[in-house]
Amino acid sequence: MPRPTTDLSDVPPAPEAVHIPLQAIRGRGAATAMVHRFVRDAREVVDDGWGHPPWQEAEDEGAAPALATRVHLETARSAICANDSPDIFFELSVNPYRGCEHGCIYCYARPTHSYLNFSPGLDFETQIVAKENIAALLRAELCAPRYVPRLLNIGSATDCYQPVERELKLTRSLIEVMRDARHPFSLITKSSGVERDLDLLAPLAAQRLAAVYITITTLDATLARRMEPRAAAPHRRLRTIRALADAGVPVGVSVAPQIPFITEDMEQVLEAAYDAGARSAFYTVLRLPWELDALFREWLGVHYPQRAARVMARVQDLHNLSDAQRGAGKTYNSDYVSRMKGSGLWADLLRQRFAATCRKLGLNRERVELDLTQFRPGLLQGQASLF
Repeated sequence: MPRPTTDLSDVPPAPEAVHIPLQAIRGRGAATAMVHRFVRDAREVVDDGWGHPPWQEAEDEGAAPALATRVHLETARSAICANDSPDIFFELSVNPYRGCEHGCIYCYARPTHSYLNFSPGLDFETQIVAKENIAALLRAELCAPRYVPRLLNIGSATDCYQPVERELKLTRSLIEVMRDARHPFSLITKSSGVERDLDLLAPLAAQRLAAVYITITTLDATLARRMEPRAAAPHRRLRTIRALADAGVPVGVSVAPQIPFITEDMEQVLEAAYDAGARSAFYTVLRLPWELDALFREWLGVHYPQRAARVMARVQDLHNLSDAQRGAGKTYNSDYVSRMKGSGLWADLLRQRFAATCRKLGLNRERVELDLTQFRPGLLQGQASLF
């Protein structure tokens, strides 16, 4: 008996897999959990025709639904990280958190999440690691016989006043240790949360033991919401500068990073910061190490597709890359001599704009000098001081 056959002539062919266009995610800078450089297998999302993926349920609102943040408590092994790069103004740093919920798309620390087996994309801003023993470690390291006080910064990699700080108060505990040891320090943040600790910062600043820097990349609130979705709004950061200055805390403004054809109001930011009470300023240009290159391109494709190619070409101009380097896909020069400010024609023009505005406003006329001679590690061990 012959086997029955099936006539497939009328069956339509299976549709080809369609790549799903990226969408912005509410309250997040990255649009995907981009794989990191240590992952062996990469997965790609496609539409197989079986309905909409869950994040497209909010399509009418033009954005995917919000993602929750998870905090991982870590018992760290060390607190102080030494820095020997001559293009960074501090020699030591302490970072109470890994990852940052502010979600700044340009953050150079994003690729460090790869070492934790997390994505530099969405994981960086949703999987936050908090070093719960950081204050005890700092206390022990400051008391070490070989420790020599040097310029120390809190929050150099990820923001020390990101939202989780409201509950955990790790940054405040670090400031208390520095106060008890009379060790000078600076900190940098985009958050108005620093105002909570004015009761500690103001007395220390009066003794030349503390200074604060506030980062304001742009005054454009819409752009800031896209670039730095969970950081304080630009006008709120200006109020923070005013609160710090009124309390007698030396406060500076960071207009970093400068991104061609994206952050175009540097002069206006500097003027507004000066009016609010900032008396020093600095900037850097955009750097795109490791996975950050592809992640930033993704962001441009979601928010500024028409100018994406032009932005990337000018970033390469800022770093004065050769045709061969551009052809190899390089986007910035990691040499410490030029990585922060760039080099070449466009970098020079940016440097001139910054310098001219600072001269006009009177920024950077007086250097903030913190006093390292007051350091008394014995105070951390309950010893009395003769001074």
